[in-house]
Amino acid sequence: MVMGNRAPNKLEWRINVRNGTSEILQPESGLVHRIWSWLKGLLGEFMLKIWNFLEKARNIAVAEPKKVIHCLKVGVTLTIVSLFYYMRPLYEGVGGNAMWAIMTVVVVFEYTVGATLYKCINRAIGTLLAGSLGVGVHWAASHSGDKLEPIILGISVFLLASAATFSRFIPSVKARFDYGVLIFILTFSLVSVSGYRVDKLIDVARQRLSTVAIGASLCVLICMLFYPIWAGKELHNLIHRNLEKLADALDGCIAEYFTDSSAGDSWKKIGGYKCVLNSKAAEDSMAGFARWEPAHGQFNFRHPWKQYLKVGASLRSCAYCIETLDGCLNSEIKAPELLRRHLSDACITLSSSASFVLKELATTVETMRKSSEIDFSIGEMQFAVLKLENAMKSLPNHLVATPSSTSDGDAKAEPIRKTATPSSVMEILPLATLVSMLKETSARIKEIADEVNELAKLADFKPPSTKKASQSQSSNQVDKPSNNEERTKGLG
Repeated sequence: MVMGNRAPNKLEWRINVRNGTSEILQPESGLVHRIWSWLKGLLGEFMLKIWNFLEKARNIAVAEPKKVIHCLKVGVTLTIVSLFYYMRPLYEGVGGNAMWAIMTVVVVFEYTVGATLYKCINRAIGTLLAGSLGVGVHWAASHSGDKLEPIILGISVFLLASAATFSRFIPSVKARFDYGVLIFILTFSLVSVSGYRVDKLIDVARQRLSTVAIGASLCVLICMLFYPIWAGKELHNLIHRNLEKLADALDGCIAEYFTDSSAGDSWKKIGGYKCVLNSKAAEDSMAGFARWEPAHGQFNFRHPWKQYLKVGASLRSCAYCIETLDGCLNSEIKAPELLRRHLSDACITLSSSASFVLKELATTVETMRKSSEIDFSIGEMQFAVLKLENAMKSLPNHLVATPSSTSDGDAKAEPIRKTATPSSVMEILPLATLVSMLKETSARIKEIADEVNELAKLADFKPPSTKKASQSQSSNQVDKPSNNEERTKGLG
């Protein structure tokens, strides 16, 4: 290693290698350069996060444009309400309480019409009732003397706030008037406490009530007149989509097990049952908000929204069975190939029949028209269950081994039954579980069909189309002899 001096006050280090060459080492970068590199990397990471956020926002806007429209409606409503501050004639009409109109819009404007009506009506009733009681209590307290006035106001706040808070634990009150009770407690407390120091309490209460009414009225008008998003329709579409997802998941599970296919589309279809399992909260909220909506489209004022919850509960019951079927796919213990081939046709037939029933029910819900084929499809599904049971009864015959030769050449070979070992039982267990859950899934689908038929009856669905009904009857008459023959063979 040689240290040389090529220039004044500048050192240069050289490393001599064995082959005679030398390498010059550059001096380390300074502190400023390291700080600049760190800042540049930090800025690049920050810009990347912003770009990812904008990309996600764009995907949400493209996938669900209704959310973009909702944001625009909120912005338009707030702009209109803010005119009460910008325009002096409007400001003088409501005074400094114009801010309550803006607060009302921010608080009550929801995504669906039902949710907005729920909050607007609850806020109006709660404000009106609390304001009236507050003014009455203030009048009684003011006529009781200076010493008793704060005591009466304090006792009234304690009693009414405690009683109203307790009412929120009552299920029927919480389901429909929880927000109204909350507004009642807030308004009554503000009116009672502020009335002790305010002389013109009635004027203040009137102005606040008028501003709340203005904000709520604007929310209802804009929410219902400009591209309305109905909670009832969203619930209806959710049930329809869940029916289709269950049908695809059932087909995907059985096809995955017996064909060993691992395509990406198949896995997406199988995972659809998870959305059904997680949809209870959305169904409950939509059904609760739909009760507040007026008649719209094909939905009457007293549409049986509670029946949708029963259909959703049946769907989740079926989804749990499909979840078990999905667990059979991921089992490390695989059934013998011979047994899988023996049951594959019966299982695939049953899954196809059950999936067709679900798709037919989905069409019934989507079109709100009764199906002329649903009874026949359910009969085919039940017949497929009988075929699968017969296939399971003949399963022990496939555990019999026939020797290839005997000691006597003319002697007839007799079957020798194998003894079932623990390992063979463990191999059969996943297949038996799959068959059992497939039969249970068919029973759950029958319950779904009963709930959908009840919904069609309560909601007065349209009768099946004449052309489709006639085609179904003719096809049933043609297929009836062959089906009877198959049933006779299967039962025999």
